[in-house]
Amino acid sequence: MNVYLALLLFSIIILLYWVIAEMFTFFFRFTGLPAERARFQVVSMLTGTGFTTRESEVIMASRRRRRLARVTMLFGYVFNVTILSAFINVFLSMKLAEVGHQFLSLLIPLATAAVIFIFMRVPKVHTWGVNFLQQLLRRFFDKRETFNAVMLIDTISTESIARVTLRQIPEEYRGRTLAETRLRAETGILVMLVERHGGKTAMPAQADTVFEPGDAITVFGDYQTICKTFHAKQHYADD
Repeated sequence: MNVYLALLLFSIIILLYWVIAEMFTFFFRFTGLPAERARFQVVSMLTGTGFTTRESEVIMASRRRRRLARVTMLFGYVFNVTILSAFINVFLSMKLAEVGHQFLSLLIPLATAAVIFIFMRVPKVHTWGVNFLQQLLRRFFDKRETFNAVMLIDTISTESIARVTLRQIPEEYRGRTLAETRLRAETGILVMLVERHGGKTAMPAQADTVFEPGDAITVFGDYQTICKTFHAKQHYADD
């Protein structure tokens, strides 16, 4: 096979892997995983290299993530064994004179990949797209917005660091100071940071802190307990 044709084949395969990886990364981010962790896990699963025990616990702790991980691994296996082998065989059977004609048929997938690249890498376009998708998904799955949103940030041993967006304050904590809620004593949850006004202001949690609707609080504790305490569900949130 001609060296230029081999380079073209290699480039297309890398491009396809990148597009597929970004697609599944977006799905995992919707479950609450941060971008970098989601991307690493997706690449690990698609390539069949596996992932670390510590981070696998984050995947296995959620039924939705387990299902998505199973689909990702199966898709990666099918893609590697079937699609890539067929793709290579087609190129190997092509004559050099046919390359120019076949290249035209690649314009559509290349243009699609370019659009995805712009969507993922250009900040303004990415922000607009994420906001649009959030509003669209909220109409179908979260019409009443009765649940607060939680995004897992990191895990330390059996505990987790998470960011909870309070759409509404749980009744038992409404109008009460952090000291009065006895969160740490009764649930083991430590409130570390409170962000307000869309993240424009941030302050350490104090004993006299009172939760307000729209607050984004960074907490430390058992992840399931965090979700239950703040009536929160895993939800996509941009970094």
